[in-house]
Amino acid sequence: MDIPPLHFYDEPIEAIFDHELVLEKKPGCPDGFIWRGETFRVTGMLAEWQDFRRRGRMARNMMPQHASHASLKGSWGVGKFFFSVQVEDGRIFDIYYDRAPVDATDRKGHWYILRERQH
Repeated sequence: MDIPPLHFYDEPIEAIFDHELVLEKKPGCPDGFIWRGETFRVTGMLAEWQDFRRRGRMARNMMPQHASHASLKGSWGVGKFFFSVQVEDGRIFDIYYDRAPVDATDRKGHWYILRERQH
């Protein structure tokens, strides 16, 4: 998608789903999100993509034949699901779900707003 970015944020958001998720660690595009206290309803998904590359120490702790498969399908706690979405006021944002657990008590992963694009 060749829409130039206006602003980079990489800040946490709260995703809103109007339906129950079937696979919590492999979500689809949310129906909206809350960012900086404001609710944004998604009116359209413009693009989606995934990144299952292992980085840093995680890139070295897997046998090569397993790492190549994991880079395509993902492995536990590794991977990001990206969505380029348009919201009700016409603005375009790239948001993503990061599957990485924070620690043993917070293993679900988290949603972030990456950037705003020109519309």
